[in-house]
Amino acid sequence: MYPGIAVAEALRAAPEVKPVFLCTRKEIDRVILEATGFEFIPQPVIPWKKSISGTLRFAMALRETWDMVRKLIKDRKPAVVLGLGGYAAGAAVRAASKKIPTALINPDVIPGAANKLLIKRAAAVCCQFEQTADFVDPSLRSKLKVTGCPIRGDIRQLPPRDQAMARLGLNPKMDTLVVTGASLGAQTVNEAVLTWLAEVTPRGWQILHLSGRDHGDAVRAGYKGIATPAVVVDFTPAMADVWAVADLAVSRSGASSCAELTACGVPSILLPYPYHKDMHQRENARVLAEAGAAVLVEDERDAKKNAQKLRPVIEPLLHDVEKRRIMSQAARKIGKPDAAENVAQLVTDLARSGR
Repeated sequence: MYPGIAVAEALRAAPEVKPVFLCTRKEIDRVILEATGFEFIPQPVIPWKKSISGTLRFAMALRETWDMVRKLIKDRKPAVVLGLGGYAAGAAVRAASKKIPTALINPDVIPGAANKLLIKRAAAVCCQFEQTADFVDPSLRSKLKVTGCPIRGDIRQLPPRDQAMARLGLNPKMDTLVVTGASLGAQTVNEAVLTWLAEVTPRGWQILHLSGRDHGDAVRAGYKGIATPAVVVDFTPAMADVWAVADLAVSRSGASSCAELTACGVPSILLPYPYHKDMHQRENARVLAEAGAAVLVEDERDAKKNAQKLRPVIEPLLHDVEKRRIMSQAARKIGKPDAAENVAQLVTDLARSGR
């Protein structure tokens, strides 16, 4: 969602452009998009699940979505359709591709299931990583454009650190460790950090913990009895403030997280989501780790094991300012803060060419 919002913001500079989002009916989609002011239309589409009932529900929702999208395209007559990489993009890209220019954002190293099906129909595929070419059929690689993964304008121009500290309720005299599992949070990351902090109190450090909406109460309870100062936030759209105060981050390695970390030069310890079949977050993390911008720690799905793996990685970094500085420089070197403008230009060119 956030890469699409970033592109829409870049396009909004042209008064004749009106971005419209086709999203899912998930609550998080509504929460994110309402704050932007962009028009959005929820679709009935749902993810497919491996069961007879799951397949039936998916088929019914897809048929309803297909009818809805075809009518929208007929009525709205869009100049171009940009797929954001998830299953919510499938019907619109497929329906539009016969007559309307289409492009895809492929933010992860490994194309997701939806993009794998849609690449043949798209005129261009906007990638964050050059390594994506290794996971695409050679006959389709000419469509790949390494634009970077779009991030919002406020993140590209971070606010003054002291102002962000004040808004977040943090102590400006302390270093800040940011813990985040992205928008929905990450239970295993939350538990690993809490387990580690129950045994260690890093001197001079405070925690900004983005718990995720479903985990806020549990994380706040987990900090009771922990001596390290901590601010727990369930969810915030103000990630510019978060990255402005971050001296080190413990994070998942989703595409948007990687794009923001590198553009903002935040050194990080990455625990890839361990439940994806293709383990695409691991591939994202590997790119950052090989560049020297991050350290990859495999998520063992167990709080105690994760804390044991995290401790020998995180504690040296907390005390090594020079190492964090080198990691920050490496992150910025591979970051592409102008990705939103790059994709917006590509989309504009497609609209003007009509193909």
